[in-house]
Amino acid sequence: MKRNIVIATVAAAALIGGGTVAAYAVGGDESAPTQRQSSVRLTDDRDDSAEDAAEDAAEITADDTADDRDDAAEARTQVRSAAQVTAADAIAAALRHTPGTAVAADLDDDRANVWEVNVVKGDGTDYDVRVSADNAKVLGAQRDNDDDSDGREDLAALKGASVDAREAAQAAAAKGTVTDVDLDDDGPATWSVDTAKGEFKVDLKTGKVTQVQDDDQDDTAGDDD
Repeated sequence: MKRNIVIATVAAAALIGGGTVAAYAVGGDESAPTQRQSSVRLTDDRDDSAEDAAEDAAEITADDTADDRDDAAEARTQVRSAAQVTAADAIAAALRHTPGTAVAADLDDDRANVWEVNVVKGDGTDYDVRVSADNAKVLGAQRDNDDDSDGREDLAALKGASVDAREAAQAAAAKGTVTDVDLDDDGPATWSVDTAKGEFKVDLKTGKVTQVQDDDQDDTAGDDD
């Protein structure tokens, strides 16, 4: 009788112990998924925060770069707008001093507002004529010692042209203050003219002025589509 009681007590203890262990195991199993889920959420939150920070940094860098370009362009425009002598006037002054064919004129705003006019003589020799942007006074002329073949090529490209550099500058001036005139012989020859409002092409024969679309404008047009 006592032996049966002892066995029953041990069995009961075993059942109670097993139940406790089972309950503990169940409790452990229920808490594990919760811990794993929390860990996944924390990892996702950190990833999202890192991506947001990277995007914000990229936007700030792009904005700063664009602002720097705008500031530099504005500074150049202000300096060039202060010039009293137009591109056409500078070309005329240069040709009076050094007869020939003007193939380029550039306002060098890095050196006290001076127009640099490239004049080619009939034999193909190049001369850089410096003209004051304040009063059209010729400050000097220097022969370009590079190969004269470039000058001869420019003269060949202008053969039969009805519009010279001065006339091209005058035509493009209606679009904005001219800051640079250059003979573009990459393909069909034409006058390339930079103004405060963009770049323009001037036809050598008709004098027609056409605006050149830059990369930023093309990108904007693409975004609109």
